[in-house]
Amino acid sequence: MLIAQISDPHVKREGELLYGRIDTQGFLERAVAHVNGLDPRPDIALVTGDLVDKGAPAEYANLKRLLSKLESPFYLIPGNHDARDALRGAFPEHAYLPKDGFLQYVVEDRPLRLIALDTLVEGKGHGALCGERLDWLETCLAESDRTTLLFMHHPPFDVGIAPLDAARLLEGGERLEALVRAHGNIERVLCGHVHRPIQVRWAGTMASIAPSTAHQATLDLREGAKLTMTMDPPGVALHLWRPTTGLITHVSYVGSYEGPRPFS
Repeated sequence: MLIAQISDPHVKREGELLYGRIDTQGFLERAVAHVNGLDPRPDIALVTGDLVDKGAPAEYANLKRLLSKLESPFYLIPGNHDARDALRGAFPEHAYLPKDGFLQYVVEDRPLRLIALDTLVEGKGHGALCGERLDWLETCLAESDRTTLLFMHHPPFDVGIAPLDAARLLEGGERLEALVRAHGNIERVLCGHVHRPIQVRWAGTMASIAPSTAHQATLDLREGAKLTMTMDPPGVALHLWRPTTGLITHVSYVGSYEGPRPFS
């Protein structure tokens, strides 16, 4: 099974630039074409939050237009820039999305069991998992011992970039960590939010963050560093599941680069 992870596209209204200069629409168009052109083509795509920039219906209409060109089935979760009702209203055909409440769900009909978590705190930059959301997760984990992939927007761990560590999952992280540690069948925790490719061993398993399809956070590990962005190459994460090996993750950069060429 091959999974493409698309994260943090921050789509604006059609023709509108992010911060007046970043064409997030064009970046996502190129990312979708890139995923469609992969051989083998991913079986599914996970789109891990900050789907749009302001949570506006017109932004979701533009997002839907762009993602409709994906040739792999895709699953959505919200990030801190999203709005639950506008998101579910734009994608009524995505029956896995709950009709009300938190946008959490389970996908059972794949080689890996997929559990989506909703870490959104509307109006805030940080993430949270309240008792209700964690109770739901605990019930889901108790129902099956199949190999499971969790995906969520906010990482539940520090990444060493101070402003982003202050805006990670700030509520419910300890209980989430205990639940993950208690279930050895959780193969990976996939996150977005940080706009950088990052891997860490966490709660007895591996966790990873995908880069953005548009702008990246500057890699600045100094204490007291300010949050800035850089136009590093955009990318998508590719997660290859092999039962004999586990989940193997690559970053596939979107763009035109020299090659492939033989080494010799």
